[in-house]
Amino acid sequence: MRIAQVAPLTEAVPPRLYGGTERVVHWLTEELVALGHDVTLFASGDSKTSAKLDATWPRALRLDGSVRDPNALHMVMLERVRQKADEDEFDFLHFHLDYYPWSLFARQPTPVVTTLHGRLDLPEHQPVFNTFPKIPVISISNAQRRPVPQAHWVRTIHHGLPENLLTPQPVKPSYLAVLGRIAPEKGVDRAIKIATRCGIPLKIAAKVDRADQEYYDELIKPLIKENPLVDFIGEISDREKPEFLSGAIGLLVPIDWPEPFGLVMIEAMACGAPVIAYNRGSVPEIIEDGVTGFIVEDEISAISSVNRLATLDRNAIRKRFETRFTARRMALDYLATYRSLMEAKPRFKLVSSAE
Repeated sequence: MRIAQVAPLTEAVPPRLYGGTERVVHWLTEELVALGHDVTLFASGDSKTSAKLDATWPRALRLDGSVRDPNALHMVMLERVRQKADEDEFDFLHFHLDYYPWSLFARQPTPVVTTLHGRLDLPEHQPVFNTFPKIPVISISNAQRRPVPQAHWVRTIHHGLPENLLTPQPVKPSYLAVLGRIAPEKGVDRAIKIATRCGIPLKIAAKVDRADQEYYDELIKPLIKENPLVDFIGEISDREKPEFLSGAIGLLVPIDWPEPFGLVMIEAMACGAPVIAYNRGSVPEIIEDGVTGFIVEDEISAISSVNRLATLDRNAIRKRFETRFTARRMALDYLATYRSLMEAKPRFKLVSSAE
């Protein structure tokens, strides 16, 4: 099958450090190529892939200070995809750009699907989905669908990561962990309170976006500075994650928003580390309570669950990851969806009035 994967230009594919969507696109693309498919990846020029790379811009936009209007470059990329689709270069188009492609690609014959990677509960999302009720979309959790039931949902496909990317390491767990991004909805302040009340060291491996710098400076930084139990490591790469997560008694995910998926949870599971997560968004779909971690409602129940982490079998957690959350499983789910949509939309060639 000739497949186009269209990624955001914000980060490279895969990203050097943080970047959930681009990381998932990379894993999916590599698995599709390994399964024998002809894949073209539309992404920034500093991306690394086994597929054919079609680069609209030489560098990831987040790292290129010269770019002030990222929308302009995404529009150029979408036009490149459309031109190649018109030349019949693809059997299927897979977008990871939210709703940006919909108006243009609803009007061409190549079968298409969009995976929605973000939150969908904002008021401005309603008119978008009301306007495009027939565009096929994939959710990354069933919970993600709730705010926009009018969308044309074709399947929920949970993320997966390469089976041997993150593996358990022979280290003794000795601290609680936070991984990902420091932002109000991620609840790092709550994680600090939970660890402090338990008297257990907390290691925070997370990035601070420019938009969240004030939040970090005013709320989180003082909590870290005043607490000897807290160690702020900063952003870490995939190479550093196995030791970091294997050394954790548990990963804390005290979120306060409708998390669409939460890659950090399956990253922890891949290393055999249990997760304590607030019952928000996708959490009940990802965490099996009492098997791969504990689903809690608040700070008090989280503190109570910390004492039970040692009762969970870390080998069993790794096995659940291998069963449910590998990139190969994800790729096979997507291929089944592509084929289903291709059968539902037979190909035809656009004929001009001159022919």
